[in-house]
Amino acid sequence: MNSSSLLPWALAGVSAYLLGSLPFGYLIARCRGVDIRTVGSGNIGATNVFRAVSKPLGILTFALDVAKGVCGTLLVPALAAGLLPADPPLPEGGAVALRIFCGFLTVAGHNWTCFLGFRGGKGVATSAGLLLGLAPAGAGIAVAAWMVVFLTTRYVSVASIAAAAVLAAAVWALPRGETGAWFPAMLTALAALAIWKHRSNIARLRAGIEPRFTFRKGAPR
Repeated sequence: MNSSSLLPWALAGVSAYLLGSLPFGYLIARCRGVDIRTVGSGNIGATNVFRAVSKPLGILTFALDVAKGVCGTLLVPALAAGLLPADPPLPEGGAVALRIFCGFLTVAGHNWTCFLGFRGGKGVATSAGLLLGLAPAGAGIAVAAWMVVFLTTRYVSVASIAAAAVLAAAVWALPRGETGAWFPAMLTALAALAIWKHRSNIARLRAGIEPRFTFRKGAPR
């Protein structure tokens, strides 16, 4: 691969990481005078914003984090390839690989944002956006698993871990197109990363101190 072929990958990769690094939860909470890192679980994700700041802002944070995953997977590589077309042009399989590459870097940016000292969120919403862009069927399976477990337990963390585990198993049965086995392998790695990022939640669950989610105003968190 020559230098002109690498340029779209480099531009897309850096752009995807920076997009993923935008800490929407932190910025939204700051608009209300709250440092989200110092309240609740200390996480910058949507669940903590929902609990510690406000429900509408938590929903907004979730939507923006999902949008990061979608844009990082679809829009960023398309723009990069358009601005710096590869020589020779990327084949279809290479274009898919570029989207996956950018999607993973978007999630990495969210999890280890350069704007907050490389400490970020758990990447669940951004990973959901990646799945919407790359494997909508996988996204549907993960969302269905999340909803069933969440409605049963009212633990966001348990639902997220279960959705990641179900996805890691289900992706091997989904159509792979030209990507071969490495595509489900990378999605399985992404699911494993999401579970690993929940290790503090797992510790709290084992200790019996993980808070259940509630929509009721004034209810315990």
